[in-house]
Amino acid sequence: MRNEIKISLPLSKISYSLFFIVILSLICGITASYEIGIKLEPAMAILAAAFCADTYVQEVTSRRSEIERLYPMKKRICSVGTRLLIQELFLLLLAAAGYGLFFLFQKPILLSALPTSNGDDLTQFFVCLAAVAVTLCFWGSLSNTLACLFRSLWVGFGGCLLLWLITNSTFGDRYLGSWNIFSYRFRNAEDSGDFSWLAGKGVCIVFCIAMTAILPKLLKRRG
Repeated sequence: MRNEIKISLPLSKISYSLFFIVILSLICGITASYEIGIKLEPAMAILAAAFCADTYVQEVTSRRSEIERLYPMKKRICSVGTRLLIQELFLLLLAAAGYGLFFLFQKPILLSALPTSNGDDLTQFFVCLAAVAVTLCFWGSLSNTLACLFRSLWVGFGGCLLLWLITNSTFGDRYLGSWNIFSYRFRNAEDSGDFSWLAGKGVCIVFCIAMTAILPKLLKRRG
């Protein structure tokens, strides 16, 4: 496990992700606390895509995959899964810290202080973290899957970036609605009782399961 952590979280990744979340909380202006999730989710999605694209491809580029082929497939799958889990847990903790940094730097109006709101900030925080966790899982898995398929981390990240631009837009919101993978971002943020956005997160979970299912075949065919 210690070796997997060292491979998954090198100092360079930790440094640029910490820098990213601090800058995000400084420059993305908000007025109310419910806007934090709107800013945080798509930013963490693109960070996860960049962060996880080399999860397995680094084994190919460094030629360690020649040794990996000697291991049983179950061990190879567990190794990739463990690395993804380590990276996504780190990013989830980073998202939680970023949520707090928005409060520290920008002092937004609390949800409970808004006359049109019927929610509270603590519940909103945990709901936001749950939505971001699914988002991290989807984008991290997608970038790794594309990178494994094409044996290129640039294709892994580039494919994610293209999908991110389409779905994180008015076009995606208009035509996909609650089925958009960024449904949490486009939800009715002031209505804490509106859970129609869960449909989009359900789509993310289904794709995550599918990508996990095809991972053994990818590793076997692409090395």
